Amino acid sequence: MQKRILPIAITAVTFISLIGWNCTKLDTTDIGSDLLPAVDNVNTFADTLPITSTQGVFLPDSTYILRTDDHALGINNDPVFGQTNASIFFQLKPNFYPFFIGGSGDTLNWPGPNGAGVDSVVLCLKYKGSYGDTSMPLQVQVYSVLDDLPYYFRDSTNMYRNVNFRPDIGGNIGFSPTTSIDVKRLADTVKYVNRNGFSVNTIRIRLSTAYANALYNRDSLTSNPFNNAFKNDSLFRRFYNGIGVLPVAGGNQLIYTSLSDADTKLEVHFRRKNLGRVDTLVNTLVLNSSFFGSASNRSSSTANYITRNRPALPSGDQVVYLQTSPGTFANLNIPALSTLSNRIVHRAELIVDEIPDNSGFADKFRAPNYLYIELKDSGTAKWKPIYYDLNPGQPYDPDYKNPATVSFFPSSVDFLYFGGFIRNKVDVFGNPAHYYNFNITRYVQDIITNHKTNAQFRLSAPFNIKYPQYSDFPSSYGNNIAFGRVKVGGGNNPNYRMRLRIVYSKL
Repeated sequence: MQKRILPIAITAVTFISLIGWNCTKLDTTDIGSDLLPAVDNVNTFADTLPITSTQGVFLPDSTYILRTDDHALGINNDPVFGQTNASIFFQLKPNFYPFFIGGSGDTLNWPGPNGAGVDSVVLCLKYKGSYGDTSMPLQVQVYSVLDDLPYYFRDSTNMYRNVNFRPDIGGNIGFSPTTSIDVKRLADTVKYVNRNGFSVNTIRIRLSTAYANALYNRDSLTSNPFNNAFKNDSLFRRFYNGIGVLPVAGGNQLIYTSLSDADTKLEVHFRRKNLGRVDTLVNTLVLNSSFFGSASNRSSSTANYITRNRPALPSGDQVVYLQTSPGTFANLNIPALSTLSNRIVHRAELIVDEIPDNSGFADKFRAPNYLYIELKDSGTAKWKPIYYDLNPGQPYDPDYKNPATVSFFPSSVDFLYFGGFIRNKVDVFGNPAHYYNFNITRYVQDIITNHKTNAQFRLSAPFNIKYPQYSDFPSSYGNNIAFGRVKVGGGNNPNYRMRLRIVYSKL
């Protein structure tokens, strides 16, 4: 249920199918390519170059997650790739100050003539999808977040954190010690009392009475001036540092939630006297996800702490394990590129075949929707985008030599040209299988014609892409965080060999 990229993948597959159906007389190396001349071994030839592959793991994985990204929550136990544990931390705040539970002037001692009283506080998380086995509910606990050294979680005008950040937590603030989340029930409509609204596709967790009272008693109009937590943002942050939701048991899945969605909120249900009648109402605190907040109402902090406990991985010579961020990768070398004679390259594509998953969980722990390749920056330990082929329609400069006129990375990747998305085929044994391919024609032509460096490649399944030598801000790539894993053939796999295929003409 990776909703944000599924329509792109479906469109791409439909486009490819139409090409294959209409162009059967051509060498259809498919995605985004121009029509290629037929390989006749007189004017047009095809070669396959061997690849040397080695397994790698991002340690530490520095993937950043922004407030507006979907966050993962849960535990899964993958029989092939090991265990994943994901927790979320966030601050839900008033949109304005001073904030009143109810309306100005009605937050007084209950049951005074116009008084109000708290009924309950409910944490709501907007459900966006899941990854793994949803047959069993997931058990979670809710905690208050502390703001102590060395793991400050206080909000900031421009703070975003990577998957390794985990703030300290205080006590359990759930109404029950644990809460069960059954994603199969989240499509049910929940109606509020007295017709005060409803929710659908929302995880609802009631918080403790003690927490509800503590929140309510710090309203801006209580008599105690030291409890005016809702008077301004600075006072509110002293009382309230955020909420953490941690998985504890049950289930075998990651649940995705949008913290910036309007349906993610802290509902304060309260009762108020109105002309002798008692009304039940609700006010909400939400994520302030404006990237640049003001000093009076700073942007809320968020964090998605994700850990992986993987088995020992092979060398990568025959089998490569690719796991979406926080993930793994493969280093690839193609020595024969350095010795190719001058020629016209019609098509150069890197082909990556999936090794069938016989664990019995292939339908639960699916392959990533996108893979990515990048280049080792010569003479450094850094990496950079591949030249030309990410998006031929947009000028970009992986070396960032002229930042005033050319960006270092295109504003979007042209997947129909570049490839990298998951595709279907029949493998050598006649079984349905997945594969990925990458169009790197312009880059290979540049190596041959202009004698550019034949750099090492890195193959991975990123959530987003960040090159610190150019920018501190990550670029989204399309995969959801921790969504997808796949075993692919390495350069020496006898049946699923990774390879570079070149269609060319001699000069």
